[in-house]
Amino acid sequence: MRGRFWIGVAVTAGVLLGFAGLALAQEDGPAGPAKFSYLDWFVTKGGPIGWLLILIDIASWAVIIEHFISIRRATVLPDPVRGQITDMVDAKQYREVIEYTVAEPSMLSYILHRSLDEAAHGYPAMERAMEEASEERTTKLLRKIELLNVIGNVSPMLGLLGTVYGMIRAFSEIVAAQEMPKPAALADSIGIALVTTFWGLVVAIPALAVYATMRNRIDALSSEAMAASQEILATFRPGAKKKSEAG
Repeated sequence: MRGRFWIGVAVTAGVLLGFAGLALAQEDGPAGPAKFSYLDWFVTKGGPIGWLLILIDIASWAVIIEHFISIRRATVLPDPVRGQITDMVDAKQYREVIEYTVAEPSMLSYILHRSLDEAAHGYPAMERAMEEASEERTTKLLRKIELLNVIGNVSPMLGLLGTVYGMIRAFSEIVAAQEMPKPAALADSIGIALVTTFWGLVVAIPALAVYATMRNRIDALSSEAMAASQEILATFRPGAKKKSEAG
């Protein structure tokens, strides 16, 4: 997980540095200094709060990339693993199934391993273990994506803090001048007010959107993993052997 996180950090930082390079190139182009600098207005004007939000944005996208890699069907409910376990159960290779599922990291393997550990206590015990394991892994995944929810709710508040700070500075300059100052004198303060709000929304919107998407994905995959586990372990259900022999 740490490796995927730092890969996400590197990719996001590279993209942002690329945009910064384009902004600098626009500033110092052959036609002379540009009248409008994206780097100045969208980064520098934000001050410390703006830089903090940019760092949070980098971390947020790193987390998003990691979640899209780790929370997907290929890792939670891989079809090859499901087929392998099904074949071993059909062949009554129960010890091999236990050994295989303890080493395989997917949610499906974890649920099946916990359930098979309770086989000696009967099928009701296996069902309880199955439900507990599914709930445990689902809760773990939901807790994992909760960071995006926190980022999505805190970032606009940081942006609002920068907005309030910038407006206080602007009114303080008006009071100090004892008259309406020139617009250029208020540009820095107003820039802080607007840029921090901008970055707060830039951070929050993707974070909350991905959080909602991941919640739905986790619910769907965990339900499917539970159904797949019940299907695989149906042979342990009382009366299943008699039905198969009669058929």
